Amino acid sequence: MLTQKQAVEFLRDKPAKYAHLLGFDRLTDIHNDWIREMVLGKEDFTLEAHRGSYKTTCVSIAIVETMLLLPTLRTLFMRKTDDDVKEIINQARKILEAPQTQVFVNAIYGINLKLLVSNATELSTNLIVDAKGTSQTVAISANSNLTGRHFDRIFDDDIINVKDRISRAEREHTKTVYQELRNVLNRGGKMVNTLTPWHKDDASSLMAKPHLYTWKDTGLISEAEIEQIKAQMSPSLFAANYELRHIASEDVIFDNAETDADVENVINANFCHIDAAYGGEDYTAFTIVKKKEGKYYVYGRLWQKAVDEVMDQIIADRQRLLAGKIYCETNGDKGYLAKALREKGERVITYSETMNKYIKIVTHLKGDWSNVVFVKGTDDEYIDQILEYNEYAEHDDAPDSLACMMRILHPRKDDGSVSSFGY
Repeated sequence: MLTQKQAVEFLRDKPAKYAHLLGFDRLTDIHNDWIREMVLGKEDFTLEAHRGSYKTTCVSIAIVETMLLLPTLRTLFMRKTDDDVKEIINQARKILEAPQTQVFVNAIYGINLKLLVSNATELSTNLIVDAKGTSQTVAISANSNLTGRHFDRIFDDDIINVKDRISRAEREHTKTVYQELRNVLNRGGKMVNTLTPWHKDDASSLMAKPHLYTWKDTGLISEAEIEQIKAQMSPSLFAANYELRHIASEDVIFDNAETDADVENVINANFCHIDAAYGGEDYTAFTIVKKKEGKYYVYGRLWQKAVDEVMDQIIADRQRLLAGKIYCETNGDKGYLAKALREKGERVITYSETMNKYIKIVTHLKGDWSNVVFVKGTDDEYIDQILEYNEYAEHDDAPDSLACMMRILHPRKDDGSVSSFGY
């Protein structure tokens, strides 16, 4: 017979073993840590874990444990669609109704657990008496109205999906929903976010720093199994679901960037390149490349700002890394940037670009991609923009700048380019 102390300590310290008693026997010590953090942690918790890692199962266990151990708290559970919500609430209901759960409730509270509210969107037990009639757990979809509601715990599970990957409007909608979730969280409350990332600008950018668990981290999938899975999925889906990486679509060109080389590898490069933005949503990219022993070492910076705002930073980087002359395209600005740089004492080479951008990137960057190595100090956004590039990409400033540098260092006679260069 369990004592009250033993029952509380078991649920509190060994939630994965509680799950085993209920039939969820694939949960491991990793899942034990996840559930404990969801239930007992004081800070917001964001969990990014691969598909098939049982993170949603952990959420259902955590919701039940919150109802049992912290019964006065009000919990909101949100998923993307109504059908998703019903699935998890049904699972939580079965856990609450399980005889194993009854044993723990009897030991802790000395009563039989009863569900006073049990429907597709709400669960509440006889562990509390609420004059307002507010249920312990309320479940809604991302399209529900949150006005007037307030909660102590909020679990949002997979409110970001593939729609957020392909649609800016969907990303903005999900961001709005997430911000509204924060508005209905009581002071001192806690958010638990469980998700798969789909886009660098999706709602995950608003969440607490994530704890990341790829397929390599959990030990739940073997090498042989992952190869079978990989063969059956597009590169973008596999990267998002199992490696927690963003790549744009099946049309991606670049993958598996080599990074973190010593910055010394780009010191004293002969040339560098600026792909300038002049407003709007465009980016300014700055690239230094030095070829050494068959490798192209790359230092790249990327700002979503007009070139005027970052010109001094570019010059400072060029001077610090002892790079040589700066290449600037004249098509868009009629030589404005070159003139401004020269007035600051920079040596500039101008050129008029006539080559199709997509063909240039594929011809000059794709062919040597396996020899490209990014050095420390390169902006993550710079590398991400290259990895996400395809013919229909919204932004191409980083791959364009790097492709221009590759063309300078490794010209190809058959590339169809008739760019003209001048000093």
